[in-house]
Order: sequence, then C-alpha cells, then structure tokens
Amino acid sequence: MDAFAALADPVRRDLVSRLARGSARVVDLAGEHAISRPAISRHLRVLGEAGLVTADDVGRERHYRLARSGLSPVADYLATLVPAPRFDESALDGLDLEVRRTVRDHATPHSGRTRTTTEESA
Repeated sequence: MDAFAALADPVRRDLVSRLARGSARVVDLAGEHAISRPAISRHLRVLGEAGLVTADDVGRERHYRLARSGLSPVADYLATLVPAPRFDESALDGLDLEVRRTVRDHATPHSGRTRTTTEESA
C-alpha cells in the first residue's frame, strides 16, 4: 500500500499525528481512540506496509514510531502544488526612478547659490 492510500483513513492520519510526537504502544494508542486494540493493530499494520510506521520490540512490548522518510512521497507531491515564489519586477520601478534622479542630480551643476549653515546640517 502506498502512503496516500494509507493516509486516506482519518484514524490512520490521527495515528500518524500521534506518533509524530513520540513512540507509543498499541495499548496507549487504543486508549486515545474509541476503537479496539485489534483495530488499532490493523491500522498500524497498514501504516507499516506503507512505510509510515516502524515497530521496535522492547521486552515483551512493541513500540511504534513514525518513519518520517515514508512521508517523502506526500511531501514531494505537496511541493508540486505550491508554486515557487515569483519576484515582482515592478517592485524595482521606484528604485530605478530614484537611481535616475540621483544620477541626474549629480550630473547637473549646482545653480551657483551658496548653502546656508542650516541647509548644510540638514
């Protein structure tokens, strides 16, 4: 099963969200849902087949954790839906005008009048 099919079920999406916060046992996950432990185990098996969840045996218990690499196909797909930011060239129009004005001001000789002390300090 692929990641998209596995995530189509709301319970499995909730389990993935929960496991993103940290590993958990089936009994812990079942306590957070209104479904049985065997049903949680079946959902975890589907998530495992899709590469979204892994299980670690710790003594007699199984601890499930999110396999983040399994989310790569979903992340790649979502990245294709969000367009790359475009630079708006019209934002530079004001800068272009200011550069031309500055060049023009420096190129024209001053009118010959002298500056006052107030004008110099401003």
